Amino acid sequence: MADDSNRLVRLLCRPKPLNTKGSDPGIHFWLIGSPFFPPLTVASFLRRIHALPSAASPDLPKESEDLRTLIPRGFEVVGALASGDDAHARAAVDAARTLRNLLYGEGTDRPVIGAVCGFDSGELRFFVSESENATGLESISSVIEERDSKKFVWENGCLLHCELPIKLPLYYSLKNPTDVEKSYVQATEAVIAKLRDPQAVYLLETSNKASQDISPPVIIRGLQLDFSTDLSKIKALADDDDGFDASSLSCSYFPISSKAGSPVFSAENADIIQVSVLFNSLGSSSASTVPVAEYFPVQEETRLLIVDIKLDVLCYSSRKLPLKYAISSLIIPGLVDQLNVVQKLMLPNLLAQHPWLKSYHFSPPGILHPITVFYELSFGETEMKQVEVRRSLHSRLGLPYDRPLLRISNALDFSKLNNNDMVSLQKGSTLLRDVHIGIPSSGVTGGTVSLVQGSYEYFHYLHDGYNDSGNTADSC
Repeated sequence: MADDSNRLVRLLCRPKPLNTKGSDPGIHFWLIGSPFFPPLTVASFLRRIHALPSAASPDLPKESEDLRTLIPRGFEVVGALASGDDAHARAAVDAARTLRNLLYGEGTDRPVIGAVCGFDSGELRFFVSESENATGLESISSVIEERDSKKFVWENGCLLHCELPIKLPLYYSLKNPTDVEKSYVQATEAVIAKLRDPQAVYLLETSNKASQDISPPVIIRGLQLDFSTDLSKIKALADDDDGFDASSLSCSYFPISSKAGSPVFSAENADIIQVSVLFNSLGSSSASTVPVAEYFPVQEETRLLIVDIKLDVLCYSSRKLPLKYAISSLIIPGLVDQLNVVQKLMLPNLLAQHPWLKSYHFSPPGILHPITVFYELSFGETEMKQVEVRRSLHSRLGLPYDRPLLRISNALDFSKLNNNDMVSLQKGSTLLRDVHIGIPSSGVTGGTVSLVQGSYEYFHYLHDGYNDSGNTADSC
């Protein structure tokens, strides 16, 4: 393994929780970076939670299913961390590269980091593989920890948010009800094709309605999109921005939010570009047209099933990225990812009770980037399967189990975008906080004292419409 003293690994988060002492050799964490950051920059460490039953190797298909929508577009897997000695760096690189191929497809042959954590010392060592065809690994001895990681991520970054409700009409024969699954797959493929259609129209506007200098909305048409762009070439894309038409405008076209006081760098306080999806079915033709109804005769009894879906995508972008690439390389792939995830969850019960799937975005403490999770809410978020889903997420993200950090009440609230006084996406509250402070002892003996780690809020019955039914001390 060659040593390259001219390169460095930049850590935006502290690796102190990565103690693998006593662990079996194998992959324990995925390294998350961004094509908008300098090469070999690590923004977070996400724990590997799926392993093959016969070995310590990660179950990469299951890992890719989880990470596909959990990590917002604009962030990506850039490496893996294994426990053991330097020889295990190759296994980390191979696992990360295979996972990248599952997540992003072929043609993403970028440098990949292989990190190892010593069994006894816990010391982290980093290696890099320049390409899939590279036979050797380069040892990186220079590692720096960014002092102000939040500023590094959010000073020149922004979020793009897109909601897309969809109704899928599915026709199937009563003699062959399983045909409905084929119909669903075809309907999903048709939606994906429409998103990439030249007639598609994407409307982008700022969510900062309080700003006195509001830029007019921008329209990007499907025929202006380029689906072969490599986001790692962001600098070259920005340099090509001549600013003369909508297709060349960058995300910086929308002004930075003007908020009182010093800027707060976080996902909750990030500038947000709202994206709406429209379809121009008339095109540029000037010919007169009238509505047309088509009749499709069937030879046997057929039923119609309507499936309602609401996609909700959140992406991260550099403010230098041209808007047309933000649509083609972030928003559309994010929508496609969610369509495929929903399809996988819907198909097993398509003719029975449809699962009530809803995506939520969170900004957990200690994680620099937001995450997106799908909850199945047919029986509420306190149903045991959902408790286990949240427990698994706590494990992957390294979150404590004694705090309800991924409950729906802690999700980012985009309904506040309609409020001109919006300061943060995080759900705020006018409720009483930490009401025990300052209250003298009651003098009662033999009672039980229960401690709460962190702050809490006091709700009086249905205060603010909050239903406290089913609440327990369990964090998840």
